[in-house]
Amino acid sequence: MSEENNNEELRPRKMRGVAFPKAKYGAIIAVIVIIIVNLIYYKETIFSFLK
Repeated sequence: MSEENNNEELRPRKMRGVAFPKAKYGAIIAVIVIIIVNLIYYKETIFSFLK
């Protein structure tokens, strides 16, 4: 019983009702954002290899 109380108190009181997304979804979104930013930043270099 005391372990259940300790697990509940790990998050701050105001954040207990907030639903956090799974970590794997955050990792997937981070990889997609990195790929998109690199495509925008290196667009000219990528197209020069394709020509």
